[in-house]
Amino acid sequence: MQISQSPPKEIGILLFPDFSNHCLANTVEPLRAANSLARRTLYRWQFLGLSKSEVISSSGLPVTPECALSDHPGGAMLLVMPSYGHTTHTASPVLAALRAAERRFACLAGLDTGSWLLAAAGLLDGHPATIHWDVLDQFAEAFPDVDVVQDRFILGTKRASCGGGVTALEMMLAMIARDHGAMLALEVGALFMHGERAPGAMAEAASRPGQIVQAAAALMRRNIEEPLSLPNVAQTLGLSQRTLEAYFKRETGQSPAAVYRALRLAEARRLTEQTRLSVSEIATRCGYDNASAMTRAFRLHHGTTPREMRAF
Repeated sequence: MQISQSPPKEIGILLFPDFSNHCLANTVEPLRAANSLARRTLYRWQFLGLSKSEVISSSGLPVTPECALSDHPGGAMLLVMPSYGHTTHTASPVLAALRAAERRFACLAGLDTGSWLLAAAGLLDGHPATIHWDVLDQFAEAFPDVDVVQDRFILGTKRASCGGGVTALEMMLAMIARDHGAMLALEVGALFMHGERAPGAMAEAASRPGQIVQAAAALMRRNIEEPLSLPNVAQTLGLSQRTLEAYFKRETGQSPAAVYRALRLAEARRLTEQTRLSVSEIATRCGYDNASAMTRAFRLHHGTTPREMRAF
C-alpha cells in the first residue's frame, strides 16, 4: 500500500447548532480509520464553532469546540456543517467569518446544507456545488451564480460539497484515495462495510466501476478466513471475471487478487498488533494454509514478519 509521505492534513470542522451526528461521524471516522490503517497521522482535525460555546446537535449531542473559527490558523480544509435551520445562520457576522476563513484554508467544503452558507457568503460563485437534495431546487433558485449539480458529492481542490449523511463518507473516501491511493480508501471503506449491497442490485450499478470495486472489496473483507475465488466474487456481483479485473485495474491500478491479498494481510497485521493469537492461528483466520506461507506474504507486504513486529 503506497501512502503519501506528505505532512498531516489539517482540517477544521465548523459546527452549527442542530448539526447532524450522522454527517459528523461519517466525516471524522474515515479520517480516524485512515490514520489507524496507515500507522501514522495522515489527518488532524479540530472541532470549531463561531465561538467556544457548546454546540448541540439535532439529536442532543453536545460538542465543545476546541477553538473559535476566528482563532484557528487555517489549514488544508474547512468543513462547514450546519444541518437543520441552516437559513438562520446567514447573518452578516457568520458570512464575514466564512469569507475571512477562505484566506486561511486551502479548500472550503459544505456538508449537508453547508453549501448554503458558503453560497450566501459569495464563496461558491462560479464553482460547482451540491447540497442536501431536500433543498437542492431552492438552493439553485437562491444562488444562480453557483453551478448547482445533483451529484452525491463534489471534491475539488478549492471547493467541495456533499449532501450529508452517507455522501459525507463517500467524499471522505474519495479524498483519502486522492491523497493516499485507492488501496487505503478501499481498506477504510471495507471497515465500514461501505459498498455492501444485495447481489440483485449490482446490475443497477454496473455502469459505475467505482461502486463495483467498493462492493467487491466489502465482499472480500467479509470472506477473509475462507477466501472466495475470483470467479465467485465476480459471479456474486453479476459480472464476468474479465470485467471485474478491468474495473479494479481502472480504479486501483491493481488486480482483484492483489487487493484481496492486501485486505487479508491488513487483517493479519491487525491481529498481530491487537491480539496474542499465535502466528498459526492468525494464518488460519486470514485464509492461509500454514504459518510459513502467511509469514512470507506478510514480510513482502509489510516489510517485517509477525514475530518481528511483536518484538518491538
